[in-house]
Amino acid sequence: MVVSWTVEGNEAELIAQCLKNDALAQKHMYEWLAPRMHALCLRYIADREAARDVLHDGFITLFSKLDTYKGEGSFEGWARRIFITASLMYLRKNDILKHADQLEEAGEQVPYDSGIVEQMDARMLMDLVQEMPAGFRTVFNMYAVEGYSHQEIAQELGITEGGSRSQLSRAKIWLKEKLKEYNIDG
Repeated sequence: MVVSWTVEGNEAELIAQCLKNDALAQKHMYEWLAPRMHALCLRYIADREAARDVLHDGFITLFSKLDTYKGEGSFEGWARRIFITASLMYLRKNDILKHADQLEEAGEQVPYDSGIVEQMDARMLMDLVQEMPAGFRTVFNMYAVEGYSHQEIAQELGITEGGSRSQLSRAKIWLKEKLKEYNIDG
């Protein structure tokens, strides 16, 4: 019997079929999640090819750990966590975050004006986020986009909470400076 999948209202059945290693269900799971998870990976990893590799690794993990999803909370939220972890593992493995904690002790910080960010569209902001240095981008994404606390970020990245706060502050300052280059004033 050929099953035509639509995820809406059928998520539990799709998961159940994926757990049975149903290739068609796995294909539909991939098609459903891949666009959003690829965008998530790109927010952390600016290199498109590396982000695709992380996406692939994330799906391998998702399918191998699918039996650990207990149906509590959003499945997509559970999946997002897998792809965030895969992205962070890539960054750690490639020592991209090795200098993140050193900024905590770097000089005084410049004040940040949040009015600038409100003047731009989401696409422009995401493009700028991709241009950020890796440490700034990672902490900015975890804090501003994913909602992690500085304590959680510090634990995930192996840095101090102060290092996380410093990276976020400097990411905002970096954004402000870039926006000035585009003549968007706060």
